[in-house]
Amino acid sequence: MIAPRAVPRLEALATALPPHVVRQEDARALVTALFEARLSEDDRRLLAVFENAGIAERRVCMPLEWYGEDHDFGERNDLYLRHALALAAEAAAGVLARAGLTPADVDHLVFVSSTGLATPSLDARLANALPFRGDISRTPLWGLGCAGGAAGLARARDLALAHPGSRVLLVALELCSLTFQRNEVTRRNLVATSLFSDGAAAALVVGAEAPPAAAASRPALEILAARSTLWRDTLDVMGWEVDASGLHVVFSRDIPTIVRDWVRPNLESFLAAQGLSLAALEHLVAHPGGPKVLAAYAAALGLEPSALRHAAAVLSVCGNMSSPTCLFVLERTLAAGDIHPGDSAVLAALGPGFSSELVLMRGVPA
Repeated sequence: MIAPRAVPRLEALATALPPHVVRQEDARALVTALFEARLSEDDRRLLAVFENAGIAERRVCMPLEWYGEDHDFGERNDLYLRHALALAAEAAAGVLARAGLTPADVDHLVFVSSTGLATPSLDARLANALPFRGDISRTPLWGLGCAGGAAGLARARDLALAHPGSRVLLVALELCSLTFQRNEVTRRNLVATSLFSDGAAAALVVGAEAPPAAAASRPALEILAARSTLWRDTLDVMGWEVDASGLHVVFSRDIPTIVRDWVRPNLESFLAAQGLSLAALEHLVAHPGGPKVLAAYAAALGLEPSALRHAAAVLSVCGNMSSPTCLFVLERTLAAGDIHPGDSAVLAALGPGFSSELVLMRGVPA
């Protein structure tokens, strides 16, 4: 087991969701109305992805009928800027309130998003919306997709290690629904539409020398180590294609197979470097890319379905929000009281590249 040492801490977590609730049956009805006449008899069976997505409902930033209309990239991106800022501000204010802090107490802001474009970046816009200090450092991260929440937490840890007296605010924000392509009748678009949703999460990471947050708000997790893995020659597994109509999802049907074949050796190697074994790991907090991905995690790691129950629950009520989703799962895991003092936990997510992000945490000993 890792020897005790001064390490950064996760002090607080908060999440935020947009106002419009979409039931899965209503999403299926909209897509059926838009696509059914253009689907071959054989392809109509693809509409079953909505029943098999493990989702009951999710949240999106626009009313459902908006998605049935044509919108160009400029309009989508304008909506992204407006709604992203509001949702990010809600998550950021929420996590600081839980920690008993103000924006002026934050030294560095890490902002993760991959579903819209902004220059000045969204972190700069957030710094104008909330009263952060003028000397706050900023790190915007774009293009990490579903791995972004875990990668952002790892980068927040790096900053807190380099500056042990600092407080680092991480915000992961995605508006995946704005990328819906109503004129693209493809399997990948149907799968994305059955899964994707909108949301934001914020985390406060502090260096070992920073004063602790209010005791009542603390998740009490030490962030011990992190690993990024980029597999060569896998650029076509996941990502975006961009044209005049916006962002078009890239999904390989091989993702569950990749999870089954590659996740275990990567995780075992990471744990071994920290003096741990897979058998000694108490908790896996995984990004729920979809039911097949969760099943692949369970098969690869020999886990009972109950070990991934919080990931499945987040998927069911929130959908796949891309980068913030793993932080929603971590928040639910902590709220359930599952991670006890001394327990080890790994936050795991996969993203474009094709890549893996792993973050090792430990419940602070009593």
